[in-house]
Amino acid sequence: MNHVTFGLLVLRVVLGVWIACHGLNKFFGGGKLAGTGRWFESMGVRPGPLNARLAATTEVSAGLAMALGLLTPLAGAGIIGLMLVAIVVDHRSHGFFIFRPGEGWEYCAFLAVAAFSVATIGAGKASLDHAIGWDVEGYWGAGIALIVGVLGAAGQLALFYRPAPKVESAS
Repeated sequence: MNHVTFGLLVLRVVLGVWIACHGLNKFFGGGKLAGTGRWFESMGVRPGPLNARLAATTEVSAGLAMALGLLTPLAGAGIIGLMLVAIVVDHRSHGFFIFRPGEGWEYCAFLAVAAFSVATIGAGKASLDHAIGWDVEGYWGAGIALIVGVLGAAGQLALFYRPAPKVESAS
């Protein structure tokens, strides 16, 4: 295994496992799906329970697919879509930087760019895509990941995001 294959494998596995862990945390951690659903509702993502299941399932499936290098452009699209929704719904109002959990959008954007980059480069030789002869890379991988990810996020937001109107203070 050469250094490029090894570096791509490490990036792909770490990115995928971290995303999958976020989904597993929604299923089994803290408030579980019910708590995640209530949190989503509080941010205007309705119905919360359905969207908690959708988010957790997408995180686990896209994360595992990325880690395994299976259908990599679609795994990248899943991660891009998840991160775009997270940025719009929660992080953008806090600015760019993350100083405390729940702030800023830099981390979500980084994960989306990393997923896009892996989809563009391709999963590499140490992947299931390569093993089954489904190496999609370059502009095709980039296009699939970007278009499907952005359209998925836009659809999710259009269907389910209903933020409360901002209340102006009387001065």
